[in-house]
Amino acid sequence: MSSGGLELPPGDAGHEGIPPEPADAPPGAVSVARPMEIGAELDWGAEAWSEVRTRAQRAGRAYIWLNLVEQRLRAVVAAVLRPVYEPVHGDDWVVAAAGPAGQEWVQRAVAVREVSRRKGYLLDPADDNVLSFLTLPQLRELMVQHWPCFEPYFDDRREVELALDELEVTRNVVSRNRALSTTVLAQSERASARLLEILGSGAGVPSADRLPVDAVEDLVGDRYADVVSVHSDRVRLQRQLPAEDLFGGARRLDATGIGLNLLVQNFSGRRLVRLAESGCRIRLLFLNPASSAVKRRERELGLKKGELSRSVEMNILHMRRVRSRLRDPDAFQIHVFDETPRFTAYLVDGDGPDGVAVVQSYLRKARGMEAPVLVLRGGGRNVVRSGQHARDGEYGLFATYREEFESVWLDSRPVS
Repeated sequence: MSSGGLELPPGDAGHEGIPPEPADAPPGAVSVARPMEIGAELDWGAEAWSEVRTRAQRAGRAYIWLNLVEQRLRAVVAAVLRPVYEPVHGDDWVVAAAGPAGQEWVQRAVAVREVSRRKGYLLDPADDNVLSFLTLPQLRELMVQHWPCFEPYFDDRREVELALDELEVTRNVVSRNRALSTTVLAQSERASARLLEILGSGAGVPSADRLPVDAVEDLVGDRYADVVSVHSDRVRLQRQLPAEDLFGGARRLDATGIGLNLLVQNFSGRRLVRLAESGCRIRLLFLNPASSAVKRRERELGLKKGELSRSVEMNILHMRRVRSRLRDPDAFQIHVFDETPRFTAYLVDGDGPDGVAVVQSYLRKARGMEAPVLVLRGGGRNVVRSGQHARDGEYGLFATYREEFESVWLDSRPVS
């Protein structure tokens, strides 16, 4: 019997999906199908975990860039507009700056701020202001509305708006935790770096011109000491960091290894002469081609007797010819050492805060071209690990290889 007093029709037993009525069921009773067994597969396989990790890595990189841009834009807006509106409107200067066109979103930001106050979400007193609750598009709107105030500081309004347009896709994807493609991520990183440059927040590292600072490296790079990148071989290194970019414009160049092929064979003698004449101090440290260590290395690599020693000797002779063309030969020093070679290292501007180093360890059966490569950034930053404080004297790998170079240089012999 239904709630309206009508009698429901009897179930049609025997039809598909309807079980037959039990023999003792009263006349007119409605039969109810049993619920089906539902089995959900909750486990993730290796492929699924790989996919979500990839998504998280991309989203994390994008978030860091967006965070940097938003903080910088917020600071710029405050620096330009606060002196204009705060003397008249006090703490409500952001509301006044938004004007009638921005009343809706600025009032929403005020409401969110009040909720955050009540619930204790404002952990830093510096964030207890309306400006901290504006999103990137709203900060952009303030900038566009008051462009005459910003124009003295920026050359091209269109360039700023184009960069912000490119970031809008990434911002929407990251805020909704959707998949971010490598193409969009690369575009957002370029746009963010360009926008930060326009807004006047340079990397603060002089070597950024030679080896641009990555936002993620700048924030979490201390987890990896001062290692900027790792390449499986020298070919991949030179695709990302050509010899011209590495050595060009150097004011100091120290190199140690067996034959120093990365420098000798990829940077012309004419360029080396110009580099030295422009004031660069160069110290090259080769393995002595007549030493027993060269013979052992030849056996390790399966080379013919004398093949490696002749190659090293040719490189040394080439560098001697370069040195002979200089007005100040002391600016270009060539030494040889007789110890077992342990690594190749090229230290560019290693005596200052903008140093860059390329380091390769020697493997028993692999030539230098095939060995893994570490790229290091100098500057003497302390290595700070999670939960630890910086300790005096604890530095990255750059200083270690620089000290090793100096130690071997002291025990080496000059080449006349």
